[in-house]
Amino acid sequence: MSVIYRNQICAVGSQAESFLSEKMLVTFGGKAPDELRDFCYALPEATSSGTIGVGDVLAIGEHRFPITAIGALAQRNLDSLGHVTLVFDGADEPRLEGALHVRCGGELPRPQAGSTILIESA
Repeated sequence: MSVIYRNQICAVGSQAESFLSEKMLVTFGGKAPDELRDFCYALPEATSSGTIGVGDVLAIGEHRFPITAIGALAQRNLDSLGHVTLVFDGADEPRLEGALHVRCGGELPRPQAGSTILIESA
């Protein structure tokens, strides 16, 4: 597997974990609107080195999740804004244009500042 995207969470908004009850995790780069910062996991600027595809693997710390669906704007938003909505529902059709859906067979990750986010090719 080769790494398509690598980044490290630099800050966790005070309400970022609130989306986990909806099986979602939201990231945003430094350009996050003020009203969203408390709800996001903050990322520094980074761009992907290849195209993200279904079957690739998202890793957050030690947790690994197969990607099952990709919204039409997910990779572009991730690369340009650091923004993506990770949805842990295993859906094979994206419900949001900026979402990456992954299969999660167990506990959802609870990333902290310093946690690594990787996307690896299948």
